[in-house]
Amino acid sequence: MLVLGIESSCDETGAAVVDESGVVRSDVVRSQVALHAPYGGVVPELASRDHVRAITLVIQEALARAEIGFEALGGVAVTARPGLSGALLVGVQAAKGVAWARDLPIVAVDHLVGHLLAVFLRRPATVTATATYPFIGLLASGGHTAIYRVDGPSISEIRELGATRDDAAGEAFDKVAKAIGLGYPGGPLVDQLARGGDAARFPIPAPMARRDSLEFSFSGLKSFVARHVAQNGKPKSETELADLCAGFQRAVVRSLVAKTVRAAQAERVGSVVLAGGVAANSELRRSAAEACAKAGLSLAVPPIASCTDNAAMIAYAGALRLARGERDDLSFSASPRTALERTTRKGGGRREL
Repeated sequence: MLVLGIESSCDETGAAVVDESGVVRSDVVRSQVALHAPYGGVVPELASRDHVRAITLVIQEALARAEIGFEALGGVAVTARPGLSGALLVGVQAAKGVAWARDLPIVAVDHLVGHLLAVFLRRPATVTATATYPFIGLLASGGHTAIYRVDGPSISEIRELGATRDDAAGEAFDKVAKAIGLGYPGGPLVDQLARGGDAARFPIPAPMARRDSLEFSFSGLKSFVARHVAQNGKPKSETELADLCAGFQRAVVRSLVAKTVRAAQAERVGSVVLAGGVAANSELRRSAAEACAKAGLSLAVPPIASCTDNAAMIAYAGALRLARGERDDLSFSASPRTALERTTRKGGGRREL
C-alpha cells in the first residue's frame, strides 16, 4: 500500500510517498531557511503563508517523483500535532482535501512518533539503520528534547521517560549561535566550527547531571554563553569562536548521551535510537556510538535525511496505522501539543529513577 504523507508542522513543507514496509518512493522537502534567516528564527505567520504557496506544488512533485497518480494511493497521512498552529492547519486541510476528493482513508500522525519511527525508513542508495523493538529513543530537535521507551509503533506503546524542562537542545544551539554572531539555523554552524575547536578551553559542566534524573535543562548553557559575550564581547578570532562552540556542544552532547544510556540501563533495553534534527550533529553521533559500545548497547542512527523534518516519516507512521485498520474521519483538527506529552505527563509528571 502506498501512502501520501504531508508535513507542515514548522518551516518545511514536505510531501512523500512511502509504503508500509518503509520503502521511500519519493520525499520532497521545501525549506524556508532563507525566508526566516533575516529574523534569526521561524516567524509563524510567514511560515504559514509560505506553506500555502508551496503545498500543492510539493504534493504534485512527490507524486511525480514516485511516478504515480492519486489513483495509486492507498491512503493519506498528515502531521496533525505538535507544531505551529497555522502551519499545521495548512497541511491538515490539504490532506483532508486529497482524501475527500479521492475517497481515500486518512490518518493523523503525531510528528514525534514520526521522528521515532524514521529509523525504519528505507531510502534509495542509503544504508538502513538496524533497529528492533523495544528501544530507547532520544528525540532531540529544535522544538523537543525527550527520551522515550518505544515498545512498538503505536502511540500507546511509546512512553516518555524524561524531557527538557526549558529549551530544547536544537533551540539552545540556535540561540547560542545567534548570541555569538552566527547565522540561522545555528546548529549546523556550531557543529562545523566545534570540529576544529578545543572544548577544554571552555569547560562548561553538563546540566542536571544528577544520576537519578532523566530530565534535561539547556537554558543555563545558553546563559553561560550570553554572560561570556556580555563580559568579553563576541569571539574576536576564529580560534576563540571554535573553542566556545566546542565547549558548548560538548556540554549538550554529554547530557544527551549520559541520560540516554542511563535510561537504557534502567529500563533493561539493549537498543538505542537517535531521532530528530539534532541527531544529525556529528559530535552526538560519535559520542553516542562510543558510549553505547562501552555499555554494551546497540545504536541505530538514521541517515541525516531521516533526522530532519520530512514527510517520509509521516507517511510511514501513517501507513502502519492504516495497516492496523485505523482510520480518522475528516473532523480531526490540528493541535500545537503532542499526544505523547498529554498521555505520559498527566497524573504524576515525568519519571525519576
